[in-house]
Amino acid sequence: MKKKWLRLLKSGISLWLILILTAGCGKKAEETTEAQTQAKATSEPVTLAPAETETEPETEAAPEGMVRSYLTGEWVPEEIGRRRPVSVIISNVQAAQPTYGLSGADVVYETPGEASAVRFVAFFEQYDNIQEIGSVRSARTYHAFIQKEFESIFFHYGQCEYARPFLEGGECDCVNGVTGASEWAYHSMDGREAPHHHFTNGEEIKYAIEKLGYSNEYPESYTGHYQFVEDGETPNMPGAAAANKVSVGYVSNKPWFEYNAQDGLYYRYQFEGPHVDVGNNDTPLAYKNIIIQVCDYEHYYDTDYLNIFMQGGGVGQFITDGKVIPVTWKKDGDWGVTHYYDSEGNEIKLNQGRTWVCIVRTERANRVEIS
Repeated sequence: MKKKWLRLLKSGISLWLILILTAGCGKKAEETTEAQTQAKATSEPVTLAPAETETEPETEAAPEGMVRSYLTGEWVPEEIGRRRPVSVIISNVQAAQPTYGLSGADVVYETPGEASAVRFVAFFEQYDNIQEIGSVRSARTYHAFIQKEFESIFFHYGQCEYARPFLEGGECDCVNGVTGASEWAYHSMDGREAPHHHFTNGEEIKYAIEKLGYSNEYPESYTGHYQFVEDGETPNMPGAAAANKVSVGYVSNKPWFEYNAQDGLYYRYQFEGPHVDVGNNDTPLAYKNIIIQVCDYEHYYDTDYLNIFMQGGGVGQFITDGKVIPVTWKKDGDWGVTHYYDSEGNEIKLNQGRTWVCIVRTERANRVEIS
């Protein structure tokens, strides 16, 4: 009996050991299988979802030998588009009519003068073959600031005394007709009476720049004045109203612009008729963009000379494509560049093409009519 019990005990112990070993081997087998699975998983190539990357905007390919004009935003030959423009003061009183050369100007500023007179600051990029520009008159302080915005070479025939420190202070490359340049930068037109008889042309302009040693190269820091839309785009015009006729409100010449929807241009009128360039086969003056810039001003002491504040900021309108929006403008310092902003705070982009800017004194802003 005792031997039989011992045999059973041994058998139970053996069975217990077998169960333990079997369980351990099973666990080890499971661990081995899991490890093998992990190893297999890491050894096989894994296909990941493509990561989201920012796509660089496609840059517009420039036609060979062409660059974007700083004045119009259009493609022009590089030797023209990267050559500094010239700016010319042109008289616009009744006695100075007709004016010459304006159809070749890419940007024109129309500015108030003494009494009710207005004068132009006309910017030319392709001036080489222009036969007549004028009549050329004297500059004012604010003209010096305007021409600097485009890094131009500045042609004028004299100046008021208040402008002299700014014209001669090193910021302006001037070709002044009353300081000796009259003999080789200007000529008199037959049949025109003083002081409306001074004119210049493409050949005289090039000779004057060479003689005075002015550089034709833009400063390295210059990146342009205006911003323009790309080819095929149109400017963003938030809150736009119709602008088919624009009357600026100047008293002496009573100018206005009429929109032509067929070619998208604003044609200019003054002195009760079309404004044409008689020096270029009576070419009508027409522009893609109009900017009206309202500025504060003061008189220099007890004189008629104006000090128009081109610095700081103010309001105005941007007109293109038969539409108008209100804008604000800002400019840092005398020699900075003016920037224009829409009602959403974005700097405006102009249509490619020529631009006419009207400087309007604050007290006469209510004379501007747009319909």
